[in-house]
Amino acid sequence: MSKKYIRQTKKQSEETINILINTYKDAKCGLDYTTPFSLVVALILAAQCTDKRVNEITKIFFVKYNTIESIKAADINDVMNIIRPCGFTKNKSHSIIESARIVCDDFGGVVPNTMEELTKLCGIGRKSANIILQECFGKVVGIAVDTHVTRISRKIGFSNGASQFEIETELLKRFDKKYWSKINHVLVLHGRAICIANRPKCSECPVEHLCKKND
Repeated sequence: MSKKYIRQTKKQSEETINILINTYKDAKCGLDYTTPFSLVVALILAAQCTDKRVNEITKIFFVKYNTIESIKAADINDVMNIIRPCGFTKNKSHSIIESARIVCDDFGGVVPNTMEELTKLCGIGRKSANIILQECFGKVVGIAVDTHVTRISRKIGFSNGASQFEIETELLKRFDKKYWSKINHVLVLHGRAICIANRPKCSECPVEHLCKKND
């Protein structure tokens, strides 16, 4: 028989997130960017890649391709050579160039600022769109649910949704909107520092007493 999933109460979840926010006071987006489109590129590269490596590569990439128009016109083989350390080279190169084309051709060279429009970009799903909206436009319409948020939400007892969208939907209902912009940042840091996959440091965890330890 499979183990029954245990959810926190809303009160427990609010206490948990407040402790984590206080623990990770400096939590913020780990990707370096200067413009909305530079964040688009960074998020495309970040799939299955560390923020540290992405930041190293975007620093090189934007020296050569410093406008959306230049990226749109880029040779895919050249882009592949630059971003190779980030993995999934061909797909990511295509997504970067195609996203530049869409922004230039469909949005007048300006990165759009709605969920519906951002998710039309190649390689940008709801998670990435949430990050772009929050970081670049000050719009908090959802919660960016990545692998850290997915895993920790299930373990702690926030949500056992089968998909990232289901988890986001439950988190939006579970938490007051004042927390939405902070949840991704603190859970990512918590997942890297303490609640590490397969080797969590439970004895060091500030919310161990509230965690439901769903495995």
